[in-house]
Amino acid sequence: MFNAEKPSLEELPSSAQLLKSTFIAAVSAVAILVAVVLPAEYGIDPTGVGKVIGLAEMGEIKTQLAEEAEMDRQMMEAEGEQSSLLDDFFGLFVSAAYAQETQEAEVWRDEITFTLAPGDSAEWKLVMAEGQSAQYRMIVEGGRVNFDLHGHGSGQSVTYEKGRGSTGSEGAILAGFDGEHGWFWRNRDNTDVTVTVQVRGEYIEFKDAS
Repeated sequence: MFNAEKPSLEELPSSAQLLKSTFIAAVSAVAILVAVVLPAEYGIDPTGVGKVIGLAEMGEIKTQLAEEAEMDRQMMEAEGEQSSLLDDFFGLFVSAAYAQETQEAEVWRDEITFTLAPGDSAEWKLVMAEGQSAQYRMIVEGGRVNFDLHGHGSGQSVTYEKGRGSTGSEGAILAGFDGEHGWFWRNRDNTDVTVTVQVRGEYIEFKDAS
């Protein structure tokens, strides 16, 4: 191994030299900051050097780009808030319209409810003219029923639907001729069954035809 010789005290820098070097480095850093960094990054050119060497223009461009980016961000936030408000308003409008439409759709012109004991039957008919149409909904509670949805009149007859062990049904009737169009039910269960029928549309009368 080789042992390096220790420097003598005369070869080491003095305190004054160290202070001087530190001062020069600090002044140089400040000069670089003022002449280079400030013009290049922020467009601030107190000495005019940045303008001469083109750094001030670079800083102005960066500052302008940063300002434009901030303006774009604020504009996007404002548009987002406006869009959110419009979406909320539109959602409320659609919800209200849907609720009104649903409420209107649930309005029935006539509704009947009856109970069938085991083995009992019932018959209800719509008196309709040719070309008239009606909508219906049948709800069965407490059991099941057999039913026959049919029409007759003007020397004609038609079967629209038959159900066995039904717990409900819904649909529409289009009268192909003048006459009575409706249901015949019979309870084949061993318990009482409650039947509700709701109707609306074009018809002359909804009557008990039992």
